[in-house]
Amino acid sequence: MPEWFIWPYWLVPFIPVAIVLDFFVDASATLIFVTAALGVIPTAALMGVATEELASKSGPGLGGLLNVTFGNAPELIIALFALGAGLQEVVKASIVGAVLGNILLIMGIGMFLGGWKREKQTFNQTAVSSQALMLFLAVATLVLPAVFVLVHGDGLPGVADEITDFGHDVNAISIVASGILLLTYGAGLLFSLKTHKNLFNPAGEEHGSPLGWGVGKAVGMLALAGVAVGVMAHILVGSLEEVSVSLGLSEFFVGIIIVAIVGNAAESWVSILYATKNKMDLSVQIAIGSATQLALVVMPTLVIVSFFLGPNPMALVFNGYEMASLVIAVMAAYYVVQEGESNWFEGLQLLALYAVLGVVFFFA
Repeated sequence: MPEWFIWPYWLVPFIPVAIVLDFFVDASATLIFVTAALGVIPTAALMGVATEELASKSGPGLGGLLNVTFGNAPELIIALFALGAGLQEVVKASIVGAVLGNILLIMGIGMFLGGWKREKQTFNQTAVSSQALMLFLAVATLVLPAVFVLVHGDGLPGVADEITDFGHDVNAISIVASGILLLTYGAGLLFSLKTHKNLFNPAGEEHGSPLGWGVGKAVGMLALAGVAVGVMAHILVGSLEEVSVSLGLSEFFVGIIIVAIVGNAAESWVSILYATKNKMDLSVQIAIGSATQLALVVMPTLVIVSFFLGPNPMALVFNGYEMASLVIAVMAAYYVVQEGESNWFEGLQLLALYAVLGVVFFFA
């Protein structure tokens, strides 16, 4: 069994503990939130492994589609529960936080640890740059509805807001922009899995089945993981408002830092592990690819679903902190990967930027 798959199992006991604390014991919201957050990690890891098992047996086309569908499923499930609870600004904060976590925190840790005892590490410049460009275009699309709102004299959502209704025009822009983002990602799949697949599947890299599961077992484990993530997400979201008050933290900070890190912890570990083994192609592609999926697939999907789930549609309008951090982070990441090589100091600078953003979010 791969070492990156073993460690999340140590957190499995937190799943029943979170259920007992939430449904059967009058425990504090903070304790429930912490146990549920830790319980999300092994369920997300299991979902990732089951997806890889299915992908390895489905060929590159269907395998890529499976990875798109389930690659960021934990973040999507958590966001859906928050969306149903009317916490739209928390939803947006958690997705923005997951993007920032991938391209600054995770890629930064990977480059720092992987490059510490090496002069430099190299990766496929064309493949990574194409994903980074997709991410930049996605961020530009996510920012433009807010520009429309500002130009028309309306204000952006505040950090303390839970839900904001921007009206018909902004909702129309959001739904059209979401459709364009999804089509763009579809074109990206065609590029990476069909017309230029050699760039994204370099010779010599291991893409086999990690555990040798059959299709039936992989599907069963994927379903089990999906149910478990759903239960943990329900508990996590249910305690979020109370725990933010008890800890003196804003819901914005909890969403953009804590929830974002929890939902992406298992996949992040894989990226860091590959970096320490000098497999930077895989490491950087996981980090950038996950952020791209979040911006081009998860966020548009949530906007579309919000027309049927929650009190009113969720517009693609972010607050000032979210917009600024997205633009700065994507520009920094694009600059770092454009040469196709990295070192520990570049990783440290990405981490420093994430730390500064975290401090700003804390006091926001």
